[in-house]
Amino acid sequence: MSYFDAASSAPLHPVARQALLAALDEGWADPARLYREGRRARMLLDAAREAAAEAVGCRPDELVFTSSGTRAVHTGIAGALAGRRRAGRHLIVSAVEHSSVLHAAEVHEREGGTATHVAVDRQGAVRARGYAEALRPDTALACLQSANHEVGSVQPVAEVASVCREAGVPLLVDAAQSLAWGPVAGDWSLLTASAHKWGGPSGVGLLAVRKGVRFAPQGPADERESGRAAGFENIPAVVAAAASLRAVRTEAAQEAVRLRELTERIRTRVPELLGDVEVVGDPERRLPGIVTFSCLYVDGETLLHELDRAGFSVSSGSSCTSSTLTPSHVLKAMGVLSEGNVRVSLPLGAPEADVDRFLQVLPGAVAAVREKLGAPAPSTVVEDDALVVDAVGKLCPIPVIELAKVIGDVPVGGTVRVLADDEAARLDIPAWCAMRGQEYLGEEPADRATAYVVRRQV
Repeated sequence: MSYFDAASSAPLHPVARQALLAALDEGWADPARLYREGRRARMLLDAAREAAAEAVGCRPDELVFTSSGTRAVHTGIAGALAGRRRAGRHLIVSAVEHSSVLHAAEVHEREGGTATHVAVDRQGAVRARGYAEALRPDTALACLQSANHEVGSVQPVAEVASVCREAGVPLLVDAAQSLAWGPVAGDWSLLTASAHKWGGPSGVGLLAVRKGVRFAPQGPADERESGRAAGFENIPAVVAAAASLRAVRTEAAQEAVRLRELTERIRTRVPELLGDVEVVGDPERRLPGIVTFSCLYVDGETLLHELDRAGFSVSSGSSCTSSTLTPSHVLKAMGVLSEGNVRVSLPLGAPEADVDRFLQVLPGAVAAVREKLGAPAPSTVVEDDALVVDAVGKLCPIPVIELAKVIGDVPVGGTVRVLADDEAARLDIPAWCAMRGQEYLGEEPADRATAYVVRRQV
């Protein structure tokens, strides 16, 4: 089985396993106690903190360990907002942040605060100008991921940090996806990360808060971790997290070159092998191991099952794999195709032969899904010189498949109105038009659905 979902969780690094087993014997006591076992535990915890701080690029007393990356994000946002409450209650986030950031923003708004979501371009990147325009006199905090978890695009953190610093606003950086590859550049104020993203054990997060940043921990007071992470420290897991972070950093430069070559091979070959496919994310400013593409006329969940049967573990941002049946917020913000979405994220040491076999298996898997999904004959009528396709009650990619089947039935300049009640159609029909050279005219209200209007150009 080839595991190609390292962006979700990387396999446990061998160094992490060794450090974890060793620390289970040495780091079980209370590090706050002064007897021998407590001092030994304290030495392990301090050494881990120093190693992690060196990797992050901060002082050891600026970094605490939390119970997860999500907890680090929630603690960091809540503490920074509370610490700067006198400045105001306005929060800035990008439209493609991890759900942990977006959920924290939702809670902030429910409690009376305001939030601005900065748009991204079609590559998934923000512009520093977007943050500059979003800043207000009452802005308390800005948040920006260092790199996107779904498409791998790297964000201009240094430029955004400079804009925020000039305005006197702290910037929290979610570095979960990028920290394994190197420290985050720029004059950021807070930083979060998650150990299981770089091959450490799950259940360990990092929160760094620079000296001088106003920060007020929320919740009941606790003497552990500078009062910013309540509860007894999981010292064996923390030791393993720090050890593995140091280990992957020593491999990062050489492994980044190798993985970039492999992902570039996928980016280049997939459009040649499949047809009707869109490779998404920035082609240059991206993480080494992530490549994402979307296939027209394909159900993402079905495709993932086909690839799983063929021995490949991949993930998807497609609406078809979500319990909410709504498109990925990242793909939606980018304005790219969401149907048949596949994210390949290669772990450290991924064999070249596995990538080549994936490219051999993929065309057959996509063809099988497209054949399996062969759309039923669309129900069409002509109204006011426009062909109307009734796809109400059908989930994407069926509305897009039916549109593709009938677009040739209208003359150049003629229009097709697709009636659909699946939220994914709002993203996928315009994306299909952009890919196929047709003109998307917009949407109109319709009985029991929304009418998506397309003019034939070619």
